[in-house]
Formats: sequence, C-alpha cells, structure tokens
Amino acid sequence: MILGLLLIAPQSLYSLIKSFEAGVALFYSASSGSIKRALDTLLGKGLIEVASTEPGGRGKKVYRTTEAGRQEFHRWMTGELGGADLETATLPRLFFLGLLAPENRAPVLRKIQERAAADLAELTALQKHLDTMEVWPEFRDVAAYQRLTLEYGIASGRHALAWFGELADRGGPQTG
Repeated sequence: MILGLLLIAPQSLYSLIKSFEAGVALFYSASSGSIKRALDTLLGKGLIEVASTEPGGRGKKVYRTTEAGRQEFHRWMTGELGGADLETATLPRLFFLGLLAPENRAPVLRKIQERAAADLAELTALQKHLDTMEVWPEFRDVAAYQRLTLEYGIASGRHALAWFGELADRGGPQTG
C-alpha cells in the first residue's frame, strides 16, 4: 500500500501517516512505527528511494517509488488475491485500481469477482451443512445468532459478487 501511495505522489513519513489516516485506514490499520519499518524494508529492497532531503536539523526525507517498485506494485495489483477475508483481499486493490492502465483494470475486477464467488460458495456450503445438524435446546439461542452471522456473511457475499461484477461489466466507475 505504501508503494501505491508513493505512486500517487512522493511523500515523507509524516505525509504517508496522514495518507493512511485519510484513506487507507478505512480498510487497513498501520501504526507510524510499522509504516517506518515498511519504508526501511522497501528502501532496502530498492523498491523506493529518497527523492529529496529537506535541509535543516531534522532533514525530512521524501520518498518515491523506483522502477522496480512500480513493477512490484503492478505484480501485486494483478496477482493472486491473498487475505483471510474478501475485504482484506480486495479493498486495497480497489482503492489503487486507478493507478493501473485501463486495460489492466477489468481483469483485476474479475479476479475480485471470482474471489467473492468462491467465498460465497464456502459460506453457502457451510449453511447447507449446518441445516443437517441438530442443536441441543440449551444452545438454540446461541446457534440462532451464530446463524444470523452466517446469513449476514452470505448476504454480504452476494452483494460483493453483484457489485464487483457490475463494476467490471461497465469498465469502471461512472464519471462525469
């Protein structure tokens, strides 16, 4: 995500922290310490570089991506969707999708749609399995609310599947 933010504009550590707070924090949490460690790692791998250092005692560094960083970002954006849940796997890519060339966006949206379909299939299979199980009377109230949680997940999965499909079909957001 830092690579994406730096592709939008070169930034200092402080600016990156503010960028996280202003947008990325909607779906990903990172402390200032973890952002600093990530910057050091990206520097070490040659994925970013120091674009400038402000004069003065503090010498604030401004970072930007390198060509290797741009390639790594593209690989991540178009690669397999990792993440324990659909939102973790997809929202960062959706957030930065405008940084990809237009012809690369629909395939990413289709991957997201496929992931939504796979997750929905797992939840639906779990629901069918639970339909065959007997619940002891003393656990019926607990099971009822757990079942509602599953139903919410299924409804959310259906929404994500339809939403990402429509977005991919129309080729991106409506503008104008």
